[in-house]
Amino acid sequence: MGQFNMRWNCISIIGAGLMGGSLALAIRKRRLAARVLACVRRESALAECRKLEIADVVTQDLKEAVQGAELVVLCTPLSQMAGLVARMGPFLKSGAIITDVGSVKGSLARELAPLVRQAGVEFIGSHPLAGSEKAGVAAARADLFEGAVCLVTPTAYSSPETVARVEDFWKALGGCPLRLSPEAHDDLVSRSSHLPHVVAAGLANYVLSPVHPKEQALVCANGFRDTTRIAASSTEMWRDIALANRQNLSRVLGVFIEDLQEFRWALERQDVKAIEEFFAKAKQRRDHWNAHSVAASPE
Repeated sequence: MGQFNMRWNCISIIGAGLMGGSLALAIRKRRLAARVLACVRRESALAECRKLEIADVVTQDLKEAVQGAELVVLCTPLSQMAGLVARMGPFLKSGAIITDVGSVKGSLARELAPLVRQAGVEFIGSHPLAGSEKAGVAAARADLFEGAVCLVTPTAYSSPETVARVEDFWKALGGCPLRLSPEAHDDLVSRSSHLPHVVAAGLANYVLSPVHPKEQALVCANGFRDTTRIAASSTEMWRDIALANRQNLSRVLGVFIEDLQEFRWALERQDVKAIEEFFAKAKQRRDHWNAHSVAASPE
C-alpha cells in the first residue's frame, strides 16, 4: 500500500514471539494486509497473543493459519522450519510466498527447496537485523523493523518478481533491504552476529562462574552489562544458529582466538606499542562504523 503499492489479502505469521509478534503488529499498524493470521505452539501464548490483539486470528492449528495466505513468514527457531513447511505444504495457496526471519540461510534454503517445489510455492529467505535479548510476544513492538537492514537471500532459482515483492514487504515495514546470496549472508553474519553471541556467552559463563569469589558479581558494572547483554537471548534459538552455521562460526572463532593470543603475547612481552595499537585500531574502526552504519541494530 502507499508509496510501495503493497497490499496483501492475507499474511500468516508462524511463531509469535518477539519477532513474529512485532511483525504482526507492524503489518496491522501499516495496513499491509486485509487479514493477519498468527500460529503459536503453546496454549499460554495463544491467550497472550489474543489479549494483545497482535493478529486478526491467533490459532494453534497450522492448517487454519496458512490456508489462503499469500505470504507466510516463519518466525520459529531454525530447527523447526523444515518440519513446519512439510506439514503446511498441502494447505498452502498455490503461488504463495514463504519467507523467514532466521539468522542462517544456506542450510535452510537447501532444506526447504524440495518442500516448496512440491507445494507449488516459492521460498525467499529474509533476515531482518533487528531484535533484542528479550523474548516472547510481550516484548513485541510495531516499530522494531524501522530503519533496520533487512537481508534478502534469493537463490539462482528465485524469480525476480518474487524477490522484489519480498524486498518491498520489508521496505513497507520501514526496513532497508540488502540482497545477498545465502552463502555470502552466512559468511558475513558469522562474524558480525554469531561470533559476538559466542563471545558474550563465554564472558558470562567465565566471569559469573561460581568458582570465583562471591564479590565477583558485585564488581561487574556497565562495561560487563553492555558486553554480555545478548547472552540473555533465547538459548534454543542460538543453539540452532550455532549448529546451522557451524562451519563458518568455527572458522571465525579460530581467527578470533588467534587475535586474542597475539594480544596475550603482547601483554607477556610488555609490548606497549602493540597493546596501544590494539585498542587504538579498535576504537578507530568502531567509531567509523558507528558514524556510517545504516542502522545500529540491537541484534
